[in-house]
Amino acid sequence: MLHILFHTPEIPGNTGNAIRLAACTGARLHLVEPLGFNFSDAHLRRAGLDYHDLAVMDVHPSIEDAWEKLGTARVFAFTSHSDVRHTDVSYRDGDVLLFGRESTGLPDEVLHDSHVTERVRIPMLPGRRSLNLANSASIAMYEAWRQLGFPDGV
Repeated sequence: MLHILFHTPEIPGNTGNAIRLAACTGARLHLVEPLGFNFSDAHLRRAGLDYHDLAVMDVHPSIEDAWEKLGTARVFAFTSHSDVRHTDVSYRDGDVLLFGRESTGLPDEVLHDSHVTERVRIPMLPGRRSLNLANSASIAMYEAWRQLGFPDGV
């Protein structure tokens, strides 16, 4: 199982879409608090629709708690500050795809944490700041899942 880890997400619609992504791919979604919304938010419910019951999700009070839960898994931190493309990684079952908050990305202390195996980027045209968080997670998740042969997918 692959893992998607959102560090302090702010926008409920992105997390709702990530819930749907996890449900459709068999990934486990991890959210690190504080969250910029609560789970009764209408945007979160609308984006996740009826996928909440199909997704496996953990909410962690801190990044340290997430690291403990994930054990020795390889962690790939997605950032625009890397020369390594997400497609250059040979993903393995159990890997973690780590993303930062929508407004600021990953803080330096998380980006350079000893648990991070590699910092990677999704290519974009020059002069663009970033992709949407849910879109980035989808791009990364499908590349990793593709490399694994889409286990359990039809």
